[in-house]
Amino acid sequence: MKKTFQVLIAVAVLTIAFSVSMSSCRGDAHDTNPVEPERTHADTLIDEVTYGNEERLMVVLDSLVDIGETSIWRRANFRYSYARMRQDLQQAVAILKDVLSQGKPDNFKDSLDYFLSVVNLAEALSNQSRFEEALKTATEVQQPIKALRVCYRRYDLLATLYQVIALSQYGLKMNTEADKNAEESYVYAQDALKLKQTAGPVEMAMTRVASSIARLQLNKRFDDAEKWIGRYDSLMKVLEVRENDTFTFDLFKAYGDIYHMTNALGQKQFEKADSVYKEYLKTDFAKTYDGRVNSSEYFFQTERWSECADLLGGYEAYVSSNGTDYSLDVLKTLSMKFTANYKAGRRDTALHVANTIIEHIDSAIIRERESSATEMATIYETNKKDAEIAQQKIELSQQRLIGLIIAIVLLIIFFVIYTFLRRRAAQRMAEMRAKQERIEGELQIARNIQMSMVPSQFPDYPGLDMFASMSPAKEVGGDLYGYVFLGDKLYIAIGDVSGKGVPASLFMAQATRLFRTLAAQQMMPAEICTRMNEALSGDDNESGMFVTFWLGLLDLKSGHLDFCNAGHNPPIIGGGENHADFLEMIPNAPIGLWPDMEYEGEEIDTIKGRLLFVYTDGLNEAENLQQEQFGDDRMLDILRTAHFDTAHQVIDGLKAEVEQHRNGAEPNDDLTMMCIFYSWKI
Repeated sequence: MKKTFQVLIAVAVLTIAFSVSMSSCRGDAHDTNPVEPERTHADTLIDEVTYGNEERLMVVLDSLVDIGETSIWRRANFRYSYARMRQDLQQAVAILKDVLSQGKPDNFKDSLDYFLSVVNLAEALSNQSRFEEALKTATEVQQPIKALRVCYRRYDLLATLYQVIALSQYGLKMNTEADKNAEESYVYAQDALKLKQTAGPVEMAMTRVASSIARLQLNKRFDDAEKWIGRYDSLMKVLEVRENDTFTFDLFKAYGDIYHMTNALGQKQFEKADSVYKEYLKTDFAKTYDGRVNSSEYFFQTERWSECADLLGGYEAYVSSNGTDYSLDVLKTLSMKFTANYKAGRRDTALHVANTIIEHIDSAIIRERESSATEMATIYETNKKDAEIAQQKIELSQQRLIGLIIAIVLLIIFFVIYTFLRRRAAQRMAEMRAKQERIEGELQIARNIQMSMVPSQFPDYPGLDMFASMSPAKEVGGDLYGYVFLGDKLYIAIGDVSGKGVPASLFMAQATRLFRTLAAQQMMPAEICTRMNEALSGDDNESGMFVTFWLGLLDLKSGHLDFCNAGHNPPIIGGGENHADFLEMIPNAPIGLWPDMEYEGEEIDTIKGRLLFVYTDGLNEAENLQQEQFGDDRMLDILRTAHFDTAHQVIDGLKAEVEQHRNGAEPNDDLTMMCIFYSWKI
């Protein structure tokens, strides 16, 4: 029943990847109270991806890695899970070895993903029958994982780790040590269940128990398997209460019946096996074609050849209709179909099945690598038994010839297909690298273009000290600032486009162009905002983007300031009793929302001798690692109390304060600031 166990692993493997990799915990090994991790923004994004959609999930994970929201080890663990489901162990091992070769993490959260990558690698090596290498890999992280603080993920990692150690030791015939470590795996799985009473952890625990059952039954230790089957039955009762998905429950119920049936056959309890088989037939899974295949294995073991052959009728058509690859497990089923038909006297059908095996065996070898020889021996185990009988029966000589032809064809096709696929894989890898480099180059060009749209040189006018800067949170951003200098008139503007990234940068370019064009016509600030709103809120704005905008017109002779605010943060104006205060304004609405909006302007008699500081919310809403904001009060207090000689010093000083506040946290928004001293006297 090896195939049954592999199917059960495939059902659980993505569930394990999603739930185990979606958490982190803090602390040390001396903690006794379990502390469950908080969900992150990355977890939410991954949840929104359609379950089972590998391509879409990889795009999301690549983006999260690029912006530092998740680790390279977490992404590798998801890639491993999908490769494992495809039974592509060669790719699974390559994925994990590559990411582990890139070094170790420098923080605790990423260390958990790193540990899971090591455990997954040990599992993949064990499944390739590379038991000594798997055992060495697993034991290297045994103590570090034990040192983690008590939490669900610690127990789950340890349960998986000890399961891998046990299976590797079974493979090396170290049965006594393997039995002890299998018990350890079960204990840790029970501890995990105490902390997380949901269906997912129950399914994981049942999968690990099923692993021990399959290994014991494979070694014909049917009496020892009884204890583990009892544990499986106990978990089934828990799953019945927790699992709302009737399909999943039915699947685990069917597998439990198969384990009972296999054990009864191994103990020669044929009446019990028949009784369990009748219970198995009541499950929905038994009515599927996969269920029929499991039924055929039962009839095969009881040598009821005709019934076995009938159940496997149309198996090739079933494989083709589902788009399933002809793996060694599929060919093993075909081998069983061949034997059943042959022993039932259906020689023509048996010969047709043998030809199908020859036709598809090459692709199966490619997927198995070093473990292929062992799997192939399993596929043709029945043929070998028939060959022994054929020595006494002349009519089986044709089957011996077919076996010889298969061996010769396998060797030839293996080298041809292997060489071809390696060349094709290398070509695809080169194409993927070129595509990634092109995208990165295009983003850099977009950033350069955007930064060229904001001025880096400022007007040279007696008594005027002006400076501004913009720092995008991503490769490209949605903030803008600019000025238009017309003799004794200075137009100044700053804005913040909704959203981030490329769409926001394109909208920012439109707003910048409109501001410069309308300011060149020497319109008043309110009229400029009205015209910009008409242009940006039309039918072309299907995405509903908008920009908060502050626009001022400074008369450099008198210091008179006309301005219009379009939903933007209030600037800070110097002077007065407090030396600096927020400018009280009519808020108006952001530009781009309502096409018929008429904007209302305001004025200040003079700002001579007074600081004018305009900014975007990337300043006051800058967050640290605890998601605490920089805040309006802190910003205002700095401008009131700190001594600055120039506008440049104001910008640099606030940048330094923001960086100190972030304390290593990634920027959560674009940061843009503009400062003007007009006839400022020190």
